[in-house]
Amino acid sequence: MAIKDSELILNPDGSVYHLNLKPENISDTIIFVGDQDRVEKITNYFESIEFSTQKREFKTQTGYYKDRRITVISTGIGPDNIDIVLNELDALVNIDLKTRKPKTDLTSLNIIRIGTSGSLQADIPVDGFLMSTHGLDVNGMLHFYQIAGISNPEIEDAFIQHTGWDKNKARPIIISNSKYLQKYFESDTIFQGMTGTAGGFYGPQGRVLRLPLFDPNLNTKLERFNYKEFRITNFEMETSVIYGLSKLLGHEALSLNAIIANRATGRFSKNPKKTVEKLILYTLERIVNI
Repeated sequence: MAIKDSELILNPDGSVYHLNLKPENISDTIIFVGDQDRVEKITNYFESIEFSTQKREFKTQTGYYKDRRITVISTGIGPDNIDIVLNELDALVNIDLKTRKPKTDLTSLNIIRIGTSGSLQADIPVDGFLMSTHGLDVNGMLHFYQIAGISNPEIEDAFIQHTGWDKNKARPIIISNSKYLQKYFESDTIFQGMTGTAGGFYGPQGRVLRLPLFDPNLNTKLERFNYKEFRITNFEMETSVIYGLSKLLGHEALSLNAIIANRATGRFSKNPKKTVEKLILYTLERIVNI
């Protein structure tokens, strides 16, 4: 059965609604960044750029780094934007946009996030790199999908017990990364750990300006969570949803974080742009070997 016009919205030129993209505009290797200005910080290293477009916060450029065709997309901030970007990218490769029917032979994309994050652990320093082995979803967006096959109930139950998680909040979900991609990016220069994904920047990540928090001790609880080999290393707003939707849709996903703040020590990077630049080069050099 064809997908209704109201469910898969296309622009008059046939491109997907939010991203303004057609299937031929993207590679099977895609870099996600949050900030639209960071797209060109990556593509400035490309030998050539064959396609460029922007609609709202979603900026896309596709070109070649060495001999590898790569697409770079800015997702904006937060789980809701990831929901838009990943579903529309999947539609580009796995739905026939003319017949509006899912394809029989499905394509798996390689998705690598280059993001910034704050460390929760004192031993993960400012200006370091961190690879997310798992995403800890505490924002609830993934509960709108059928997630039974991708969650890790044993670790989740341990986290719920440790934090005294309130029953009125969405149940935390823990999703692993792509082990296929991890082997290409791991090294002795990059830390590894579980990344918490919040639905906001201030209260959901334990920041206090004028509003009191429901649980003012939550960050301390996150920092002290330790179950088998698992601990929570950092906080941001995208990783768990990238991992969750990618697994549900059959894509490979990995999140790489430039650590620009340390919440445990109160430090912030003196040159965050330089740290991000180094992570960009690290990522591009690893991508060409996939």
